[in-house]
Amino acid sequence: MWVEDDLGPSAPPCLESFREPADGRLYRMYHGTSKEAAKNIKVSGFKPSSKGMLGPGVYLSRDLDKASRYPLELEDEHQKVVLRVKVDVGKVKKIDRQDHPLQYTWHDHGYDTAWCPPNCGMVRSGLEEDCVWDPKRITVIGEIRPKT
Repeated sequence: MWVEDDLGPSAPPCLESFREPADGRLYRMYHGTSKEAAKNIKVSGFKPSSKGMLGPGVYLSRDLDKASRYPLELEDEHQKVVLRVKVDVGKVKKIDRQDHPLQYTWHDHGYDTAWCPPNCGMVRSGLEEDCVWDPKRITVIGEIRPKT
């Protein structure tokens, strides 16, 4: 079970996953990874994936349940961790269907973040997902471990 702490008034807002993010805002998001990878991210920053359903970028979610599933191939729940991050989303493009004309090229059109709303047919789980082009827009602000 994964539980988010109350971070107090200074924490960036965690916009509900079904709400469209506004351009130029800071939001709290989550990134599920292994403990080992989390250490590397804290030292060296995020490394964008070279491919994915939205092309290159760092994949995050505002949905803690979604992030806590990753990495999918890691079966030992106690080797997983969710990084709590602050994201400057910049200019956001909503990608709400497969084969969207900007699905892989949103950054080439001036967008900093691509957003897939929940239940839009893009994500198998039906949960919200974000892809941030520039990892410098992402700051790690905490870590969440599974509660036992």
